[in-house]
Amino acid sequence: MTRDLSDLRESYQRAGLRRADLAADPVTQFESWWDAWRRTDPYDAAACVLATVGADGQPSARYVLCRSFDADGFVLYTNQHSRKAADLAANPRGALVFGWLELARQVRIEGPVEVVDDATADAYWASRPRGSQIGAWASAQSEPVADRAVLDRQQAEAEARYGTDPAGEPIPRPAHWGGYRVGIDRMEFWQGQPDRLHDRFEYRRQGGAWEITRLSP
Repeated sequence: MTRDLSDLRESYQRAGLRRADLAADPVTQFESWWDAWRRTDPYDAAACVLATVGADGQPSARYVLCRSFDADGFVLYTNQHSRKAADLAANPRGALVFGWLELARQVRIEGPVEVVDDATADAYWASRPRGSQIGAWASAQSEPVADRAVLDRQQAEAEARYGTDPAGEPIPRPAHWGGYRVGIDRMEFWQGQPDRLHDRFEYRRQGGAWEITRLSP
């Protein structure tokens, strides 16, 4: 049965985006939009979609949490035995999409992906809640699991091993858990406008500088 969704339509009544509005550097522009997004007090503000391509050419996309960004790129953390990690091992390039629908905005990032160094991963791991650390030890991410009871048992075993007291001994970072940095070859800023005539601007690296181009919606 086909479910018709064609009656779901929004008219994006927002201020437009003009070339004169844009920072010369895409990360500076992203930071400005990020601050505006945070002021809306959104749920799970750091959520974004990561797209990868496996060795078989199959694209895959999932929500992840961006944990930092700077001129070198956007950093996320995960189990490095997961499907996304296998994709990135085979094809170390990725794309991110931040969808800020309440502001009728989205930002797209494409670039090479590299593994974050151990010191950076260790520092972020130490900042995680203890329950999240235990969860990383308990779950073989992306692997089949018979039922929830198996996962609950693995969690209980990890809790018994490391303890749940936040003041307890630090939990070591698993060797299979770390970070990835999505570099920036291209960034696009999209601002919704009425009649689907949206404003889109693309930043592309040209040598040591950024070239900014308006794109048709």
